[in-house]
Amino acid sequence: MGVDSALKRARLAHSLTLEEAAARLNELTGGGTDASQLSAWESGRRRPGAKNRRGLSDLYRERQDSLFGRPEGQCPPALESTSTGVVVRELTRYTELVEAMVEVAVKAREYLVVTGSRSRERVYLEAIETTVAQQPDLVHYRVLYGPPRHKELTDHLVRLLKLRDPGVRRNGIRTLRIGVVERREVMERYFVASESAAVVPLPSFYGAEGFDCGVLLGREAAAGLVQHGREAFASARAVETLEAVQALRGRRGAMPAQGEM
Repeated sequence: MGVDSALKRARLAHSLTLEEAAARLNELTGGGTDASQLSAWESGRRRPGAKNRRGLSDLYRERQDSLFGRPEGQCPPALESTSTGVVVRELTRYTELVEAMVEVAVKAREYLVVTGSRSRERVYLEAIETTVAQQPDLVHYRVLYGPPRHKELTDHLVRLLKLRDPGVRRNGIRTLRIGVVERREVMERYFVASESAAVVPLPSFYGAEGFDCGVLLGREAAAGLVQHGREAFASARAVETLEAVQALRGRRGAMPAQGEM
């Protein structure tokens, strides 16, 4: 039998069912959390956003670091912990890196979050498109940091928009979200994450112009990165029409290059 999370223990200490706790949380936040979402947070399958973390802290009258393991805004000690199996495998060759990224994309069923503006590996982009086409309930976020650096990525975004209309909701949810973070002071992030796994590419050891290795991360880290991407999208400018994507072509100089992948 697994050990209950701090979040679940806090709810039980207040003698609340999942439904009761979700209703009280919504009263505090004005949100629409339901029992299944709260259960996913308690089990670690997903991670609540900043607003819900604050709301849960107020609801249970406990500090966020007690409920979620770290103070707001601090980096988790995930890579320092070997007991949780956060790092599944080191990816020391470019072929391993691409294969792992493709696998994350192909196996995504609930969420697929991709960040960065440098993707141009054909097999990887095609894997994303195939998953979006074959999994109609999948929610896909693409967060760019500045305009696409390569024509291949621009063409990929166009194909995504032809596969799905971002304005259409499925089960009440918009399932394609594309946005660009335009603030120059925001550091570009690179990762692909689903609800069950994630890959974070790392800079090349042999030069400043590439990313040829990385780490494959497990479910716990993946849930955190999915939430990271969703929060990043919330601060981005939506780019969800063919015209908006095409307009990015002439804006490559908007942010300085930091390496190619």
